[in-house]
This record gives sequence, structure tokens and C-alpha cells, in this order.
Amino acid sequence: MGTDVSRQQFTGADRVRFRRQVGRGTEAIARMLADGLFTDQGRPPQPLLGMEVELNLVDDDMEPAMANAEVLDAIADPDYQTELGQFNIEINVAPRPFTTDDTMSLEQSLRTSLNRAEGHAAQVNSHLVMVGMLPTLRTEHFAHHWISANPRYDLLNQQIFAARGEDIEIDITGVPLGDHHDVERLHTETDSILPEAACTSLQLHLRVAPEDFAAHWNAAQAIVGVQVALAANAPFLAGNALWHESRIPVFEQATDTRPLELKNQGVRPRVWFGERWITTIFDLFEENTRYFPALLPVSTDVDPLARLDAGEIPALDELRLHNGTVYRWNRPVYDVVDGHAHLRVENRVLPAGPTVVDTMANAAFYYGLVRGLVEADRPLWSQMSFDAAAENLHAGARRGLDAQLYWPSIGWVRPDELTLRRLLPIADHGLQSFGVSDKARSRYLSVIEGRCLNRQTGAAWQRRAVAEREQAGDHRSDALRGMLRDYVGLMHEGEPVHSWGI
Repeated sequence: MGTDVSRQQFTGADRVRFRRQVGRGTEAIARMLADGLFTDQGRPPQPLLGMEVELNLVDDDMEPAMANAEVLDAIADPDYQTELGQFNIEINVAPRPFTTDDTMSLEQSLRTSLNRAEGHAAQVNSHLVMVGMLPTLRTEHFAHHWISANPRYDLLNQQIFAARGEDIEIDITGVPLGDHHDVERLHTETDSILPEAACTSLQLHLRVAPEDFAAHWNAAQAIVGVQVALAANAPFLAGNALWHESRIPVFEQATDTRPLELKNQGVRPRVWFGERWITTIFDLFEENTRYFPALLPVSTDVDPLARLDAGEIPALDELRLHNGTVYRWNRPVYDVVDGHAHLRVENRVLPAGPTVVDTMANAAFYYGLVRGLVEADRPLWSQMSFDAAAENLHAGARRGLDAQLYWPSIGWVRPDELTLRRLLPIADHGLQSFGVSDKARSRYLSVIEGRCLNRQTGAAWQRRAVAEREQAGDHRSDALRGMLRDYVGLMHEGEPVHSWGI
């Protein structure tokens, strides 16, 4: 959704033209695959680590700070950009080599950048928080007037509601904080898509050769349940204790263009896990074209097939814009840099935070595990159903390290046990295959190991901290603010979350 769009109304002709352009873009992808026109075709690209980190803004009282315009002016760095809500910003980390100790230099660069940005934000009475969901957000913060000023966000909001025809319902039943707590439920309706802005994520990009795309995407899909369970960091919203990684159900519901009747008909949701393992990236772009109507039908006059006939690489503006409004947890990305086309897998399932080193550990575990599974003698996805992978996602998000996940040759297993017994060696092998140094591999995978051994994720720490404050007499709102203040302090200290005390 990075493209700036400003059209406020679309006609039927706009939609027909856009559909035709997306279809021709899909045909262009097929031709480019067949003719070997991608830069990396036949030779895997140099490993690069690229990421986007979404951040929340709070004031001195740990309340959401609706100040992203002022904060961005103060930071004055093009790497930082607006996000959907006025309480959000995002940092885009330029791709870096993913070899030797380069990951550790990236960690230091990210830490330095965030510290500098925090210093500038403090000048306008705001502070940055890396967390999957801001614990002090309440339903009144979802009012339409808190959408960021960029016209594309309000336009997206209008189009989702025009497609849906009614207010959005958020209905999530949580997991008790402990033995003496009741199950809590968030059930609310909203006239904006701002609950989506509550879902602040870490997005990881991996550039791959076209012939290797399907294996990397399938591997990424197969591990999402483990990813969210190990990295869960979003347990509270609107004062309620929900899932360990509440971003997953909130995002699924906040951007749902289907009223109940279309759900009952089996119409596919825009936040979509998918429905099958794939054999080529073309499968995903074809599904996007066949199943999803346009949300932002902004067309150019460029014929992508004519560009190909002229020996040029097409930008495929319509296909890329459409692809950006189908919210797959692992999204295919087509991009053109300096006239050369390439493909990426964008992993979107992880929350932000809690610390820079936790963020880097989540990235290293993902990249290493995907690479290790791709290089395995027998593909993991040939041993488990696609539905099992989808169920693992929701199980891991709901219960975190207490989830029971299905894994081939093991059966039902907790994610921490699975990681310690099976997945850490695979991730280590994958990182070694990328060329990551022994020092870097040990630094980041030991963080994942520590979470499993201590059974403490960001979500588990938040839940315990709030429960203890409530046992000491705090009301929920005070417990959340106090917990968040402690969280921010520990985030700045920078030690990984598995070592945090209450």
C-alpha cells in the first residue's frame, strides 16, 4: 500500500479497466517466468536481509500519542514513514548483506537509528514503543478522525466500508491470565479500519530466484504457527486480555470486506492464509486476480504486454497495487529496481519488539529455518496438510508457548519443545548456508533458545506483569499503564525479553 493514491470516487469503468490491467499484468508475469526475464532466474541472488518495523507512539502517561505527523517532522529521516493510525510510524530498513557478521552490524545500526528517533520524538512529548499491540489502546482510539492525514489511508477506509456495506465487528474471546481469572472477551463495532492500526508488526523480506519461490513460500507458510508462538507480543487490546498474539484475529477482522452473508457463502477474506501449497509464484498472483475485487482501482495507460513486446521490463503498477490490498501472511512481491525485475517473499506474521535483539533473533530464526527447510531432503510441506499449517497459526497465536501444534513425524507438540528438539538445529544449518558467522548465529539463536527454556515471550511477560499488579490491588487500566512503563524501560535497556523480571 506504499503507492500514494488520491482519487476519492471510482466508477464502474474504473473497475473494469483496473481488472483488465491486473489480468494483463498477471499474463506478463507468466511470460516473464517462461522467458527467463527475472534478474535472479537460474542463479540465486546474494542473501539480503530487509525489514520494516512498525512502531507505536505514547505520551508521558503511556497513553497513545496521536502525533505521528509531529514526530516524523522531528525525526526528519526518510527511513521513517506514516502508518494508518496517528499513533503509528514505521521504519524501513534498507536491505543489507545477510552473511558473516553483517547481521550484527545491522542490529547496531537499527539500535542507533531508533535511539536517535526516540530522542527527537521526546522533543514533541512522544515516545516510541516496539510492541505488537499497544496495551493502552481503547475503543475510543478507533474513531475515524484518528486516521493518518495521508489521503490513501482514508481512501482505503472508504473502499473497505463500501465493499462491506456495514460497520466492522471485532469479536475475540481471550485466554485467562491465570487460574483465578475469567475468560475475557472484546466485542465491539467500529466505523473505521483503525483496529488494523493496532496491529504493529515486523515485516521481513527475502529475495529469491523465481524457480525457488514456491519452496520458500511453502516453507514460510509451514512455520507461521511456531513463529507467532515464539514471538507473541500482543496480549491486550481495549483493556482486555485476549490472545497471546492478538494481532492475528484483530487484523483478520478489521480488514474484512465481507458481511456475514458472504462469509456464509465461503467468499475468501482479504486477510488470507491461502488454501493450498503452490508450485510457482504465478499461482498466488493468479488467485489474487481471480478471487479479489479491486479496493483501489487506480489505472495507468501502460500496457504491460506491449512493454514486454518492446523488450522492456514492465512496472506492473496495477498488479502491485492490487497485491498490496490482499493481506496474505506471506505475500508475494514483484519489484523492479534499475530496470531489473525480481521476486521476494514478504513475511508479515511477526509482531514488533520487544527489543532490537529480540527483533533480530526473530528475523534470524525465520530466515534460517526457511532456508534449512528448503534445503531438506524431503520437503516439510509434502508431509503435512495445508489446513494443519493454517490451524497451527491460530493455535500459536491464541495460546503462545502453551499451544499444541501439529508437526510431521511428531504429532501434537508444544512450540518450545518442538523448537528445542527439532527446529533450532535446522535454523542453525540454514543460517550457516547463508554464510552467517558462528558468532551471529550463536547470538540470535540463543535468544530463541532462552525464550523456550524460560518459557517467556513478550506476551507471557506482559500477562504476568499485569496479573501481579492486579493481585497487588491495581485496577486493569493502572496495571496496563504501569506494565507498559516497565516494558518501555526494559525495551531501552535492550536485554532480550526472556531475561526480563517482573
